[in-house]
Amino acid sequence: MNRFKPPQLLRQPLALLVIGASLLTGAIAVSQPSTTPVPVPLPSPTSSPTPTEPPVYKGPSLIPVAMPANLMGDAQIWGEQGFQGDRKTLLAAIDNSLRYLGSARAANDYRRISIKGVSRDRVRRSLSRFRQLVANSKSASQLQAAVEREFVLYQAAGKDGAGTVDFTGYFEPVHTASPVRTEVYRYPIFRVPKNFSNWRKPHPTRAALEGADGLQYTKSPLRGAELVWLSDRLDAFLIQVQGSARLKLTNGKTLTVGYAGSTDYPYSGIGRELVKDGKFTLEELTLPKLIQYFRDNPADMDRYIPRNNRFVFFRPTNGQPATGSIGLPVLPERSIATDKTKFPPGGLALIQTQLPYVAANGYEQRPVMRYVLDQDTGSAIKGAGRVDVFMGTGKVAGDRAGLVNTPGQLYYLLLK
Repeated sequence: MNRFKPPQLLRQPLALLVIGASLLTGAIAVSQPSTTPVPVPLPSPTSSPTPTEPPVYKGPSLIPVAMPANLMGDAQIWGEQGFQGDRKTLLAAIDNSLRYLGSARAANDYRRISIKGVSRDRVRRSLSRFRQLVANSKSASQLQAAVEREFVLYQAAGKDGAGTVDFTGYFEPVHTASPVRTEVYRYPIFRVPKNFSNWRKPHPTRAALEGADGLQYTKSPLRGAELVWLSDRLDAFLIQVQGSARLKLTNGKTLTVGYAGSTDYPYSGIGRELVKDGKFTLEELTLPKLIQYFRDNPADMDRYIPRNNRFVFFRPTNGQPATGSIGLPVLPERSIATDKTKFPPGGLALIQTQLPYVAANGYEQRPVMRYVLDQDTGSAIKGAGRVDVFMGTGKVAGDRAGLVNTPGQLYYLLLK
């Protein structure tokens, strides 16, 4: 599910490859953690901040650090502290990474990156040992004790060189669609047009391809590339942001689609455009509020959707689950998307941040420590200070993904 990624997921982690910050603005307002993890001090940025510009960190993306004293263990694995247990999901995510790390594809990927102290063999051996520990441990505290004995941590330098990482969430949406155009189902998603490789650059803008109203595609190079039609223009657009979807067709069948390509434009979040125009402040903007805004003001879609010139194409994926940039399925809360020029693909990581969980009156933010696998990427996920967490499939996953926009820390685990 990439959020604008290669033929995989798209996470533009949509996944919203960045349903959170990417889609909205790069920042969604949510309450801050009640217990913010204490980051391990890292080297200071190599350039000093100015009054108008943030510091620019130019050092290594991963830095060896001592084991933080506040790492309390992953309570979700065994369903401790009120979390729902997901040890099988974690083990499945580990197995997916091990499959990848043993492949020729991984060998080629690791030849293209250079991270001091990190090699494909060391990542693979570390993950194999961690799997044994998860399988044999009986509690979060028992696993954590073993990790502290056998592993060392490499902390992500973050966006500031001090370990500050911004977390967002992405998901696989589920929508109803029609295999043919009708009066109700008018807004298509598209295959790659047959002559797309011959399109001259700069490519046509979104407005040139589908018109301000999203219905002029029959007059553009998109004609004939329609894959399926949706009843809601915003849903069709958000599938492009997400990069994959599960579609329940009106003929009773189910179609899964994944990212197949895009026009040559950077991603532009429509939430940022709403903030620029004073419709929201950054503090009050969330994905549910953005969706509700366009439900209440449908004519404004003609104004704001065309501001994102990047147009995404899809391919049927024959029912396969949402797939990450390493070519294997991503799993809820156990797969993350990062910049694969900065971090080891398929690697074992640990995140400290907060995530939203269903509560009596909606959703509540809870501080978490999670072992995750680095299995995806996205065009909006750049640098050492961005992580996108895959939250799952369907509406609840989408609601939760839209509320993930919090700071935290990211570590990678390697055997001593």
